[in-house]
Amino acid sequence: MLTLTNHLIVALRNADVLQEMASLNKDLESKNLDLEKAFEDLDRRVYHLKTLNDISRDIFSTVEFEAIINHFLLMIMGNFGVMQGAILMFTIEPHTVTFFKAMGYDSAESNILKQDVGLVVRQSTLTDDVNVRAIIMNPEELSPQELCVLPFLVKDECIGCLCLGAKIIGEPFNDDDKELMVTLVNSLVVALKNSLNFENIKQLNQDLQEKNTQLEETLTELKAALRKVELLESIKSNLSKFVPTAVTRLVENSSSSEIHEAQEQDISVLFLDIEGYTKITNDIGATKVNTLVEKYFSVFMDAIYANEGDVVETAGDGLMVLFLSEKKKNNALQAVRAAQTIIEKACSINDECTLESERCLVNVGVSSGKAFVGAAKFESITGSRWTYTTHGNIVNVAARLCGQAKGGEVLLSEETVKRTTDTFQFTSLGKFALKNLSDKVEIYTFKRSLLFMVDICCAFT
Repeated sequence: MLTLTNHLIVALRNADVLQEMASLNKDLESKNLDLEKAFEDLDRRVYHLKTLNDISRDIFSTVEFEAIINHFLLMIMGNFGVMQGAILMFTIEPHTVTFFKAMGYDSAESNILKQDVGLVVRQSTLTDDVNVRAIIMNPEELSPQELCVLPFLVKDECIGCLCLGAKIIGEPFNDDDKELMVTLVNSLVVALKNSLNFENIKQLNQDLQEKNTQLEETLTELKAALRKVELLESIKSNLSKFVPTAVTRLVENSSSSEIHEAQEQDISVLFLDIEGYTKITNDIGATKVNTLVEKYFSVFMDAIYANEGDVVETAGDGLMVLFLSEKKKNNALQAVRAAQTIIEKACSINDECTLESERCLVNVGVSSGKAFVGAAKFESITGSRWTYTTHGNIVNVAARLCGQAKGGEVLLSEETVKRTTDTFQFTSLGKFALKNLSDKVEIYTFKRSLLFMVDICCAFT
């Protein structure tokens, strides 16, 4: 009995052991299946990573848009084992095909594909990140039916679409395929964006180079123009020593190369000359006379320009000065003030002189009214010649008044006096018959003129 009991115990223990071993075997088989699945998943991911690495290496090795798409399409068709594939690019609105690359399609199929894929793209909602939900399997719009379509967004103004035909082995695209496809297309999007950015930068650089070239050309032109301006300014500066200011203004204000001839306008004219110029020249010689004239005329010029006068003619010992203000009173006042200052300056110089031969008497005549002023054209066999002058009765009157003046006088016409009598005091010397003038002319002078004469006479005694 004891022996049987022991055998029963042993048998029961063996049964428990067997049952435990069976349970362990079952767990081991389950773990082995999990391990096999894990290895398969690892192999798949390694394969995906290798594929991604290979495609990325190819598409990121260039920045040429078409080369990127060619490399990508060849790699992805080989990876998924398909004989037909295409990549299309569309504008946003309207959905116009801007780029098309297809492999395995004939021309007729390609044309149909371009039209039908546009329908798929218009119905798709796209974001910057491509995801599995964007993949459209067997779209009804396309033929053949066994087709995978993946629209993607490159930029806001550019939509792309990947189309793959059926696998050669006849298997459908599974979830792993979709995941890998999305990953690869995301890499393609980055590469295409880089390409477009590179093209933009390239175009910007090209535009910049063109603008730099234009700027250099413009700068060269500006430098040349500046040299011309500097030359013209130099010429103008030198000519201003010889050309009346009125002539300079006439040329500057001319809208074209045409210069208008003289026109009638209201002016005041001042003539001055040095009394006894011929005798002085005989006494001290031409060289000293030139120095003497420059000494006097230099201070006269200051008085003339201070009153906006313009010297239009010089003749050894004399000047003709025009005052061209449009206001009658102004041009007369300017002429009279200039005459007064000229006489005062002449007296001042005479007071400083130590030699009698260096003292001069300056006579002045002033007249106001209408006269022709401007450019005069003279034709001859040698061509045209222009001169700037004025002519008219008041010019003759001013010249005759200057010739009539003696001992440093300022003689003025009746019209000049009328315009300035509220500023200056004058004395009438009576009416005189002047050379080549049909009517007698009433002549006026400053009431202070006798004082000027006293000052000058004192300088000579």
